[in-house]
Amino acid sequence: MAERVLTERELNRAVLARQLLLERSRLPIPRALERIGGIQDQYAPNAYVRLWSCLEGFRREDLTRALERRSVVQATLMRGTIHVVAKRDFWAFAVAIRASQREWWLRVRNPRPDERELERTAHELRELMASGPRRREELAGVVERGWGMLGPWLELVRVPPSGTWDQRRAHLYQTAERWIGPEDIDREAALDHIVRRYLAAFGPAPRTDIASWAGLDIGDLVPALERLSLRRFVDEAGKELLDLPRAPLPDPSTPAPVRFLPTWDAALLVHARRAGILPERYRPLVFSTKNPPSVPTFLVDGAVAGTWRYEAGRIRIDPYERLDPAVRRELHDEAERLAAFHE
Repeated sequence: MAERVLTERELNRAVLARQLLLERSRLPIPRALERIGGIQDQYAPNAYVRLWSCLEGFRREDLTRALERRSVVQATLMRGTIHVVAKRDFWAFAVAIRASQREWWLRVRNPRPDERELERTAHELRELMASGPRRREELAGVVERGWGMLGPWLELVRVPPSGTWDQRRAHLYQTAERWIGPEDIDREAALDHIVRRYLAAFGPAPRTDIASWAGLDIGDLVPALERLSLRRFVDEAGKELLDLPRAPLPDPSTPAPVRFLPTWDAALLVHARRAGILPERYRPLVFSTKNPPSVPTFLVDGAVAGTWRYEAGRIRIDPYERLDPAVRRELHDEAERLAAFHE
């Protein structure tokens, strides 16, 4: 039975709190990444800007050092997109999505790849990387149709300094098992883990949103949802929402400060639509086929109110609508700090 109805405003504040966007945290970087479910990171500075927005005193070198120390890793994970995640989450995420990713890969490729050939080539590349990380070009030289054809048959991580703020091109790779250790979780436990991580980062949420974020079918998640002890709410449309026991549900009147987000921020994607962080009238302006990289945005009172860019040593903002003078002052102050972070 549902405990009660949650309004969009309550869901907005819940997601903002769990994404560390209501107040900056002093959590260590790996713990922060676990809390927010990782960071989608197709553009290397994304993770740096996102962590700056949610961690007190964060410096660019902090994330680079964490990548070098292997407490966090950068790899292709949920929905086949690049993420920065805590080391402790990597294998759980990879194992949870592996079967679904392989099925999708074989279905959409034309001509259909031979799975045995993919496994043989993956083994060959693992042998190649036994002596150390390899550059993208070296890997591509082993695979006739391009090493990217291997997809989820070879779990790779991007090795620093590539894929960092200072060297943004991700061109140096190592197998996950050699970089952070062997696979250490079975699929049942991994599916439980990915459900818990999603709800901790984006809940309360319907089961369809969990599946959308993870890139899984609902059927993949049903056993995990039945195993876990979850709270149940409904939204204003009567749709069931699932949540973890004791997960934060802030008062809807909680103030939400101005925050700057990078491109492709997960809080703006379709799976989090229920929270209203990206007003639907602005969605075509942020995500469109004419602008695949998306745009960096800023939040006012917990919702996207415009875009920003770093240019000539300054943060230039482009509001979608007229802003209150007090909001402009707050936005200016935060923009000054973000400009200093870029220097």
